[in-house]
Order: sequence, then structure tokens, then C-alpha cells
Amino acid sequence: METKQNNKNDDKAFFHSLHTLRQKWRDGSFGEIIADWRWIFTYTRRHRAAVVFYTVLGILSTTTALVASVAGKYLIDIITGYQTDKLGLLIAIMLGSAGFSLLFSNLINRLSTRIAIRINNDIQADIFDQIIDVDWKSISEYSSGDLLNRFNNDVQTVSKNAISWLPSIIIAAYNFVVTFALIWHYNRIMSLLAFASAPVMLLMSKYFLTRQRRYARKVKETGSEMMGFEVETFYNFDTIKSFGVMDSYGRKLRSWQEKMRSITLDYNLFTIKTNVFMSVLGLIVQYAAFGYCLFLLWGHRITYGTMTLFLEQRVRLSGAFNSVVGIVPGFLTSSVSAHRIRELIDLPRERHIPESEQLKALAADGFEVRMDGVDFAYVEEKRVITGSGFRAAPGEIVALIGPSGGGKTTMIRLMLGLVRPDAGRAYLCGSDGTQVEMNADSRCLFSYVPQGNTILSGTVADNMRLVKEDATDGEIIEALKIACAWDFIEKLPDGIHSKVGERGKGFSEGQAQRLAIARAVLRDAPILLLDEATSALDVATERQVLRNIVRQRPNKTCIVTTHRPTVIGLCQRVYRVTDGAVTELDEETSSRAAMEF
Repeated sequence: METKQNNKNDDKAFFHSLHTLRQKWRDGSFGEIIADWRWIFTYTRRHRAAVVFYTVLGILSTTTALVASVAGKYLIDIITGYQTDKLGLLIAIMLGSAGFSLLFSNLINRLSTRIAIRINNDIQADIFDQIIDVDWKSISEYSSGDLLNRFNNDVQTVSKNAISWLPSIIIAAYNFVVTFALIWHYNRIMSLLAFASAPVMLLMSKYFLTRQRRYARKVKETGSEMMGFEVETFYNFDTIKSFGVMDSYGRKLRSWQEKMRSITLDYNLFTIKTNVFMSVLGLIVQYAAFGYCLFLLWGHRITYGTMTLFLEQRVRLSGAFNSVVGIVPGFLTSSVSAHRIRELIDLPRERHIPESEQLKALAADGFEVRMDGVDFAYVEEKRVITGSGFRAAPGEIVALIGPSGGGKTTMIRLMLGLVRPDAGRAYLCGSDGTQVEMNADSRCLFSYVPQGNTILSGTVADNMRLVKEDATDGEIIEALKIACAWDFIEKLPDGIHSKVGERGKGFSEGQAQRLAIARAVLRDAPILLLDEATSALDVATERQVLRNIVRQRPNKTCIVTTHRPTVIGLCQRVYRVTDGAVTELDEETSSRAAMEF
């Protein structure tokens, strides 16, 4: 029953796929499908020997299964008295063929799984490396959910079909031809009857395709919306509990469940009606073949063994036909997934400047961070930074102040080379006068503590070693002391090896900030960027942390975005970022501006 249902679904998918292919041929976009499959085959070619072996095993499995069926036919004839010689040989052939068929089927399953995993890993690793190196501005246009869906589901779809596409065509076509030829050899009318069942069911399934797709789409859309509600609820669990609106969210969940129940039951009823119709149609063809076999048997024109062979091979021929049919949807689905993956691969790459490597030798002396006449806009004609300059020298603490959304975080992104100026320059200047534009390769000279909670699940030590894998316990403890975090870490049951919950669960906001600062300190880069990273610390701790950081390396360049006057008092320079302009302030103006923001 399950096989029949799968065949019906394959038929429907086949029809829709053919329609899609015709449309793409007419609108000239069929070449995109070919291009997508050329890309898929670049991975398949790496494993061509295994794919050939996979194909050979499939053909051998089909052949031995047919041999076992023919041997079974003669064995039945022997038992029913038509033949009595070579009984032992036929039993041996039938059992041997069945055994070989079972062996080959399992070898194919094992081999295809191994190759699929290997290709999946190859593609994922390649895509991961390329996504990591994609221009920040380009990749930010994609949601995290979309990226994960492409990275996991689309890659998995491609990897499964990359190895099975060509072998499946060859094996299915071989299976169809030899099965049809075998039935034709014994009775031509029976072969046509056996062949007729699959196309008839295929043609009839066309009438149900439109409604089937509409119901399926509605179920998927409602399921996605319901999942979005669930994810958002659990992500904001603390907020929901703090407002005391748990009952309201419980009612919303039940409302979504009722909507999903109604749509699912409507879809189920439609499926039942469709299945009844298709099953009746299938039974008509099946009984026609069975009746014809009985007619031949009644007239002594065939044996019982031949009748069994006919009925068995009729099912096999229908299955072979549906296997060929099912390849087309897989071909199209893989093309769609490959295209979605290639969209990520084709995104612009980050800027790499090889000369950045020369700066590492100057790290001990520190670097000057400079911007001259910088213009920048995320969206054309809507500038965030206009004609602005900036300077932070080794040994200095420099502040960026301004209202939320004024451009402070954009300045940080320019310094990190995540985005590039539309005009002007953003660059590093070494002690020997070497100047290098900000780029992906210069980012290793920065330690960055962004806004928000950036603590990951694991241990304290795991979080610290994120930036320095080979850090010793002593180095970790020293960094924690500099960030004023050791006083609460040493009180934990397992010290730096104590478990940390997701998003720093178990720590206060101030403790999580100190851990993040300690991680940046452990990296010990010549330039430190703190984006509102001390906002949850008390004044005394904040000042102590900044003093400790400067003492750690006197030539460190420290840049902070802040609203707090206490930080500004430690700064050598203060820049106000507002309305797209970056303006350096004098001491009196700095204090007054800080109080405003």
C-alpha cells in the first residue's frame, strides 16, 4: 500500500516537473538548469569510480533478481507436475540469485550512503569556507534561517541526487527494458497489459495535481508560521514570563494548533478521496492482467509458473516505469537546490590585501587607526557616514559617542573591514609608516567586543579559547583578572572549567560583559574595539578594566563606543557621531555631549 502511494506521489511530481521544464525551455532559462547540474557534477566527478561501481552493482542486482524470478517460475512448474528434472539445480539458482540480489542491494545502499555523506561533507565544507569569506554587506541580505536551510537541506538534496542521477537512469532503464523483454518473450499481449498500468495511473493523476499542490502548500505555510511562533516564543521566554502573559501565549498556541488541525484534516480527506479513485483504477488494470492470465491458464496456454512470473513482473515493470518517472522531479529539485547554493557562492568576496601580512611584524609597536574623508551608505543615496575623519593612536583610549542609530557601529564595521568606504580611506598605519587599507586580512590585528551577550554554551575555558585555541589555564586566568572577571569565576565549583549556559545563562549581564572583555584581552591584539561593552559595569569596575587593558600593552590602541561620561574621562580623544558626521570634540564639549547621550 505504501509503495502504491509513493508511486502516485512520484507520478504527480513528475507531471509538475515536466511542466516546469517546458516553461523553462520556453522562457530561455533551461540553460540555468544545465549550469546547475554542471556544478553538481564537479563533485560527482571526484567519486566517478565509486559511481561506476554503484551502477554496475545496480545492473547485477537487477539481473540476479530476474534470474531468481525465472528460476522460481520453473520451480513452480516442477512442483505442479509439468517438469520433474533439474529440481536441485533450479532451487540452487533461485536461492543463489536471491542471495546475490540481496547482497548487491545492500552493497548499493552502503556505497551510495558513503558517497552521499562524502559529497555532502565536501559541498558543505566548500560552501562554509566561501560563506565565511563573503562580503558582509552582501551576506547580511539573507536571514539566518535561509542560510541554514540552504547550508543543510539544499546541500543534502544535492548530495543525495549527485551520485544517484546517472546511475539511477541507467539502472531503471535497464530494469524496464529487460523486464519488458522477459514478459514479451513469453506473451506479447501480457507485456502490453503490464506496461499499460503505469501510464494510465500517470495520466489520471494529472487531474489531481493542482488541488494537491494547493493543499500541500497551505499545510507547509501554516506549519512554517506555527514554527516561527514557537521559535520566537522560546527565544523570548524570559520576557513573556516577566510580563505574565503565559496564558495569552498558551491561547495563541492552541489557536495555531486548531488552524493546523483544520487544514491537515481537509488535506487528509482530499488525499483519501484521491487514493480511493487511484486505487480503484489500479485494481481495474491489475485484475485485467490477472483475468488475462487466468484465461491463458484455463486454455492451457501457460503454466502456473508462467502466470506467477507474469504477475510478479507486471508489478516490477510498473515499478521500473515509476523509477524512471521519479528521476525527473529529483533532477529538477536538485537543480533548484544547487541554484540556491550557487547564489551564495557567487556573492562578492571580502577584500583581501596580501600586504597586510607585513603588519604583523609591527604589532608590538601598535597601530594608528585612520579614516580620511570617508563616505558610506548601506543603501544607495542614504548615507550613514559623510566626509568624516578619525584617528586613534597606540597607547590611546578613543571614544565614539552619539545617539543610537547615529553610525557608531558602522564606524566599527569600517575599522574591521566588514564594509568598505564608498569614498575616502579607512586604513592602518604602522610605526614604520606602512599604510594598509582595512580588509579581511587586517582583522587579525583587532580584538572586538560587540554589543549584546556573546557568551556561548560550554565551559568558561571553552569560551576563552575561542580566540586562542592553545591558551594555557594560566593565560586564561590572567586575562580574567585583567577584565575583573576572576573574582567571580574563581568562586565557581570548577573554576574556569565550570559550565556556562547558552547566552551566558547563569551569569549577570555585567559578568557576561567581563567574560567577553576577558576573551578579547586573551586574544591580545594591538587594537581593541569595545562596542558598548562596559555598559553593564559599575563605574569603579569599568575604569579598572580599562586601566588594566592599557597596562597590559602600553602600545595598545583602544576604541570604545559609549554613552557614559566616566569612560570619556579616561579618553585622549572623543568623537561625536551623529547625522552622518564624525566630529572630534574638545574636553569640555566631550563631557557635555556625553551627558546628552
